[in-house]
Amino acid sequence: MMKNTLKVVLLTSLLPFAASAAEELTPWYVGGGVGINNYAPNCDQKTMKVCGEDDPYAWDVFGGYLLNEYVGIELGYRDLGRAQWTDYSNKRNDVGTRGMTLGFVGFYPLADKWSLSAEAGAFNYVISNKKEYNTEYYSDNGYAPYLGAGIGYNVTDNLKLQAKYRRYENLDEDKWNTLSMESNYWGLELSYRFGTSAPAAVIAPVAAIVAATPGDADKDGVTDNMDKCPNTPLTHKVDATGCSVYEYITTKHDLGGILFANDSAVIRKGSLDDLNKLANFLNKNPQHTVSIEGHASNVGKAAYNMKLSQRRADSVAKALNQKYGISTSRIHSIGYGVTKPAIQGSSAEANRVNRRIEAIVTGTEKRVVLR
Repeated sequence: MMKNTLKVVLLTSLLPFAASAAEELTPWYVGGGVGINNYAPNCDQKTMKVCGEDDPYAWDVFGGYLLNEYVGIELGYRDLGRAQWTDYSNKRNDVGTRGMTLGFVGFYPLADKWSLSAEAGAFNYVISNKKEYNTEYYSDNGYAPYLGAGIGYNVTDNLKLQAKYRRYENLDEDKWNTLSMESNYWGLELSYRFGTSAPAAVIAPVAAIVAATPGDADKDGVTDNMDKCPNTPLTHKVDATGCSVYEYITTKHDLGGILFANDSAVIRKGSLDDLNKLANFLNKNPQHTVSIEGHASNVGKAAYNMKLSQRRADSVAKALNQKYGISTSRIHSIGYGVTKPAIQGSSAEANRVNRRIEAIVTGTEKRVVLR
């Protein structure tokens, strides 16, 4: 037993040196354990007469790979110790089991550094019986399932100490059909996970990033590395890329009127300059539209004057389209008759100014938004 214990101690003492070159925690780990094992039914077997002194000390070594932080796979070698008895033929039996194991282990983290574990796998065992002080000897091998549970504590990021319980089933000697046993094991296990964790290493890069923060040359609140419109005026409101923000505003312009003779819808030569100004404005601002509003003096019947005012509006709309090439989709003409006089009444001056059209231009203008 002392030799076996020394093996485990030497193994675990060498583990830190094996991982000294690692830069971070890896999924690989190794370890070893010692404990006490009890074969059952042991002295209750029908072939047993007198129980002797057992050597119940067990040990194991293993290596594992973590599939993730909760599940791993382990390969190991286990010695479950020996049991002694004298059977009904007065022969002394000395039975022990050892062999390779392969299984899965699961971990469930608890508060702080504690965790629970569960395991299941297969034990490829060799069972041997040294009878009558080694004058008779026989052995057999086979596969036995095992289950286990434990509770662990992380002494460091690499080193874990666990208390373990395992149950082995069907540890049978089938060659001579003399043994049919189970086993209960309790023990302590120490494991080492390769690699190191060094979260403090991120401090220096963070400081360098802060020191290298880009400037804002045009003082618009957007750093130079993100500014797509450098030298933006300080009075302009800017977007996330440092470019001026614009808004579109609908405006109306009264571009004056054209006067007509009494009971006429013909554009007089003296009004051509005013018509040219209107057409030039519309050509320079292709997004604008125009409403030509026709009017009449308060002379004669209202119904007739309504039609006359419509003819005056249509006359100007036709000239804008045919003479100046303004699209009809941008021109709207409407007659108001005597309903919207510039001067109330029927005086000579009122009649003169009321025989007219008015051009109301509507458009959307793009304007920069100021801070």
